[in-house]
Formats: sequence, C-alpha cells, structure tokens
Amino acid sequence: MRFTGEPPLNSLEDARQAIANYPDFDTVGYGRWACVLKDTGAVIGFCGLKYLPELDEVDVGFRFLPEYWGQGIATETSSACIAFGFDVLKLNRILGLVLAENEASIRVLEKCGLTRNGTVTYEGDCALKYEILRPT
Repeated sequence: MRFTGEPPLNSLEDARQAIANYPDFDTVGYGRWACVLKDTGAVIGFCGLKYLPELDEVDVGFRFLPEYWGQGIATETSSACIAFGFDVLKLNRILGLVLAENEASIRVLEKCGLTRNGTVTYEGDCALKYEILRPT
C-alpha cells in the first residue's frame, strides 16, 4: 500500500464499508474487479479500469497481496482489463499512473504495452503517466 496513497484497511468491516461505498459500477458501468484464484477461491487482490473524473481519463490499476507478486498475475489481469476497455467499452486511451519509485508496477505497465508520456499530479502526488491507445 506504500505506493497507493491509501491507508490499509484495518478490519473486515472496513473492507465491507469500502466495497459498499465504491460507486464506479453504478456511475460509469465499470471499475476494479476482485481477483480470485480458480483453484482455491481465495481473493488475492484486484485489477480493473477506473474512471478518474479529475483527469477525465481511465486508469488501469491493480493491487495484489505480496505473496502473489512476481508471478505475472498483474500483467495477465491488466492486459485483460485493457483489452476489455478497448474491445467492449470502446475507449480510445487508457492510462497507468505510477509513482517513479514503484519499479515493479512500471514493468507491469510496460509489459502491457503502455509507454511513458510525461507526469501528472494526482491526489497530491507527482505520478508518471503511462498510456496505451486503442489499436486502429
């Protein structure tokens, strides 16, 4: 959570409240999805697209429990979400915002085909802005 700017949730009730207050599916029709291991049903994180009204852009984002880092899961899920954004939602561009020191997430974005295109101030932080355009 150190690269997200968000505090960790401290209880199951906090998690329930965060989910209940997540308006994206109702307001824009898409959002971040829970990622679940097929063989165990364990929720290991989330990935998806999020509309950022402050920037009038759509961001691909992901967070996984540390024990699932380095297994290609973030790349696989992010690639699928990007394809969904282009093929189903007909988005023209998808961003990936990342702090410069978050090298692992930068590698994920680059593996998914996003390229760096400047910086942006978002939620008080200076983030690197990566982007991918819908194939023509």
